[in-house]
Amino acid sequence: MSVITFVNNLEEESGKTMSLVAIATHMAIDHNKRILIISTTNKEDKINSCYFEEQKNRRLRFGILGDRPQSVEVESGIEGIAKVARSNKLTPQLITNYTKVVFKDRLEVILGADKNKMQNFASEEKEIGEEYITLVNVAKMYYDQVFVDLDENLSEEVRQKIVESSDLVVVSTTQNYNSIKKLKIKKDNSQLLQSPKTLILIGRYDKFSKYNIKNVSRYLEEKNQILTIPYNTLYMEATNEAGVPDLFLRLKRIAGSDDRNAIFVDEVKRATENILYRLQELQTMM
Repeated sequence: MSVITFVNNLEEESGKTMSLVAIATHMAIDHNKRILIISTTNKEDKINSCYFEEQKNRRLRFGILGDRPQSVEVESGIEGIAKVARSNKLTPQLITNYTKVVFKDRLEVILGADKNKMQNFASEEKEIGEEYITLVNVAKMYYDQVFVDLDENLSEEVRQKIVESSDLVVVSTTQNYNSIKKLKIKKDNSQLLQSPKTLILIGRYDKFSKYNIKNVSRYLEEKNQILTIPYNTLYMEATNEAGVPDLFLRLKRIAGSDDRNAIFVDEVKRATENILYRLQELQTMM
């Protein structure tokens, strides 16, 4: 029962969220794990478009009144959980009432706050942000793996507490010189980046770049394997069309083959296995 938190190296788009989704989905399909993904964003939730089609109003029959459109909206996600947490009634089993299910008993998602639904956005976001800490600590009592997509909109204090309570931290960076150079500077002065509970991941990876994992590892003086999630056209399309679950079920058959998508599949598998192996290592060190 572990917490795996994904963070950005810098305040830039590094493919962090899409890397998390790929690894969590693969882990749910190929490993006997009960997994929860927690999104902390207050922006357009990319995780939602990876798994769930936009819901439309359903038409229901009401006796002699005939057909009429009705939209029944149940408060879910972090907003619903935050209210329960404030009343000190949040239990591990209760969390499932506020999740969206991708694979039954395998993969569930808690979406981030929707600022369009908040009347007093600033104050409500602060209160909800603080409840993420409670959610993470309670969720790990019930799920085998809790993936946290940690965004910059949360306060520094909340982000720090989530990182500290995490069993593993994956630092996502882009494949360019400036980002890698800044990562090296941070690595030389950061206990977290020097910690055995931290792994480095390059999102949207291109193996033909001169900033490949071999050269980046040498430059960073990184002894641990650097993880990568290669750019893949099919995957990028699927993340916008709620097609990630079906795509991974189809790609499962091509691992290790000559298919053009095999590199993507193999690297997602390698990243997943490295994460699970590191978690086992850390448990033996405790």
